[in-house]
Amino acid sequence: MEKQKVTAFAPATVANVSCGFDILGFAIEDLGDKVSVSLSETPGVRVVKIEGDKGKLPYETDKNTCSVAVKAMVDDLGYTGGLEIELYKGLPLGSGMGSSAASAVAALMATNALLGNPYEKKDLLPFGIESERIACGAGHADNISPSLLGGFVLIREYQPLDVIPLHVPRGLYCTLVHPHLELNTSDSRSVLRRNVTLQDATTQSGNIAGLVAGLFQEDMALISRSLNDVIAEPSRSILIPGYDEVKAGIVPAGALGCGISGSGPTMFILSPTEEIAWEVSRISQQVFDKIQLPIDLYVSAINTRGAYIIEEEI
Repeated sequence: MEKQKVTAFAPATVANVSCGFDILGFAIEDLGDKVSVSLSETPGVRVVKIEGDKGKLPYETDKNTCSVAVKAMVDDLGYTGGLEIELYKGLPLGSGMGSSAASAVAALMATNALLGNPYEKKDLLPFGIESERIACGAGHADNISPSLLGGFVLIREYQPLDVIPLHVPRGLYCTLVHPHLELNTSDSRSVLRRNVTLQDATTQSGNIAGLVAGLFQEDMALISRSLNDVIAEPSRSILIPGYDEVKAGIVPAGALGCGISGSGPTMFILSPTEEIAWEVSRISQQVFDKIQLPIDLYVSAINTRGAYIIEEEI
C-alpha cells in the first residue's frame, strides 16, 4: 500500500570544527529536528505546521529551508503531486548547531521515503545545500552533510561536490555550550576578514591536515594540537561573552580543545572521554554563572548514524 505520511529526524551538527571553515563538520546525538511530510490532493509543496520556533520561521515555500529543499528535490524528480510539510523544531534558531540544515535534511529524508526512495541518501545533499542559500546566503555543506550522513565529514570540493566521510575515533566526546544569544550566520560572516595572509593560510592548512590525520590515527594529542583556527575565530570569538575564559579553563581539565560551532554563539569542546566531557561542561557553567548569562549544556558522543526515518503511515 502507498505511504501517506512519513516522519524523519535529522541531528544537530558542529560545522567548521575550528580550522575547517566551511569544509569540516560532525553530527551530534539526540538533539535535532523532526519533519513530517504527507501526500496532498492539492498540487505543490506547502508548509502547513511549524512548532517550537516561537513563531519566527516563515511558511512561504520559497523562504523555509524545508520547502526549498523539498521543492528542489521534486523538481529534479519531475514529481508534480502535492506535499504538506510539518516541522517540529528541537533546535534553537541562530544557535550555530545547524538548525536550518537539520530541518532541511529531515524534510528531504521524509519526502524521499514517502515517494519510494528514488534517491540514495548521499544523493540528497545537493537539495539540502540549495536550502542553505536561503538560510544564510551561502550554499555550504558542512552542516547538511554530517546531519544527513552522520560522523565527521570533509567537503573537499563544491564544484563538483565531493564529500568524504572521515574516521571517528573511539571515545571521542563533544560538549556543546549554548549561550542564550542569537547570532545570524550572515552577521557572523560579515565580521570575517576578506583577505588572509600567506602565513595564516599555511598555518590553517597544516591544522586541517593534522586534524584529519589525527582522526584517522586516533591520535588525541594530534587532534588537540590541530584544533586551532587562525582565520575565523579571532573575529568571531569577540561576539561571544565568556569564550576566552572557557577556552582557558578546559584544556587543563583534559579537553582536547574547543572552538565556535558553525557561526556561533554555541561553543564545542572535544574530549577524549565522556568523564572529561562532563567535567568541562561544569567548568563552562561556572564561567557563564559569573557573567550571569544563561546557557544550555549538552554532552554527546559523535553521531555516526545521521538522519533517519522515525515513522511511516499507510
